Amino acid sequence: MRPGTTAANALAPAAGCVTIAPSMPAGRLALLLALGAAALIVSGIAPYDRATWLLEVFPIFLAVPILAATRARFPLTSLAYYLIFAHALILMLGGHYTYARVPLGYWVQSLLGLARNHYDRLGHFAQGFVPAIVLREVLLRRSPLVRGKWLFFVVTACCLAFSACYEFVEWWSALIGGEAAADFLGTQGDPWDTQWDMLLATIGAITAQVTLARVHDRQLALLSGKHRSPLPSSSLQA
Repeated sequence: MRPGTTAANALAPAAGCVTIAPSMPAGRLALLLALGAAALIVSGIAPYDRATWLLEVFPIFLAVPILAATRARFPLTSLAYYLIFAHALILMLGGHYTYARVPLGYWVQSLLGLARNHYDRLGHFAQGFVPAIVLREVLLRRSPLVRGKWLFFVVTACCLAFSACYEFVEWWSALIGGEAAADFLGTQGDPWDTQWDMLLATIGAITAQVTLARVHDRQLALLSGKHRSPLPSSSLQA
């Protein structure tokens, strides 16, 4: 450390370093919001069952205001925003047709000779995959946890717990709505549907962390301002 240089100054960005702007640009985020709003409107036009549509897309009405309210002081990475957008589209499609009747699921069922429409399996895989990245981000930025086995375990366990809580919601809906809640449950006669749902959410959480951790870490570095461009050769000679 040079004479007269304080510890704070030593930790400050060196001359010539450029800190990359954090998170997703506001214009791109606004575009995702507009596309999501349009898709939500379309999904709500003559759905198979209005009550089922409301139940399926209700998480979107919770998540969007929270993301908007926390955007200024706690912006997420671009990866997290893209994944949330994709998950919202899955919910909208399932809400419009009901999960047991989504045409994409029928196509896969016919292609692979499956006994049922497995679109709901995709939905529950995403229920673990997307929250895993969001939760990983929150824990790395706001908790003592660091990258490693404990972070992996806590994220996976929380996603499994979230999936189990969602099964409680489905159970309570069945108790309140009776046969009217059958489309929301989407069991399609499978006695092990609840267990499959939680298993796929767990697999989704594990898959997200294994496949996206490096990309996520790079974006977190950009968000925290720790990723800087190399110093010019002239500064290295100073």
